[in-house]
Amino acid sequence: MAVGLFGGSFNPPHEGHVLVAETALRKLGLDQLWWMVTPGNPLKDRNNLAPLAERIAMSEKTAGNPRIKITAFEQALGQSYTARTLEFVRARNRGVRFVWVMGADNLRSFHRWQDWRRIVGTFPIAVIDRPGSTLAYLSSPMARTFSHARIDEDDAPRLASRPPPAWTFIHGPRSSLSSTALRSAKSG
Repeated sequence: MAVGLFGGSFNPPHEGHVLVAETALRKLGLDQLWWMVTPGNPLKDRNNLAPLAERIAMSEKTAGNPRIKITAFEQALGQSYTARTLEFVRARNRGVRFVWVMGADNLRSFHRWQDWRRIVGTFPIAVIDRPGSTLAYLSSPMARTFSHARIDEDDAPRLASRPPPAWTFIHGPRSSLSSTALRSAKSG
């Protein structure tokens, strides 16, 4: 089984997240995508973070695809560092082929994530195009450091079978929605 892991605050979840998830399912040939709602991103301000239960409920309502499984198991782990989460997932799911899925907008700060090189070495990564990020990914520290591990987008359906480090950039329809903009509009 091939499973995408798509983590985030989802504060709030929106159709742009669904577009990333659906694109990953389709272009990577995944059986499932686990939409992992994090208790909180260590690199983001938690003052405006909706309660986890609320973000889970909104994610379940927004996702609307039976192949997208909403989970918040990081809460039970008592931490929110991706590197540790991915090691936990790998240890508990032997035989499952995982791909870490993220929007291209995350590449700008990916090198600031704790143990980001270990993340790249744990599972293959699919970077999904986001508005304003198409060309920026080329200059990100992750893209430069792991340029040798990049595979062509045409080979994306085989990404889950490749040993890490391996990553691809997937072009496709993009949504300009952002959680930050939605929160600003709601409070304004």
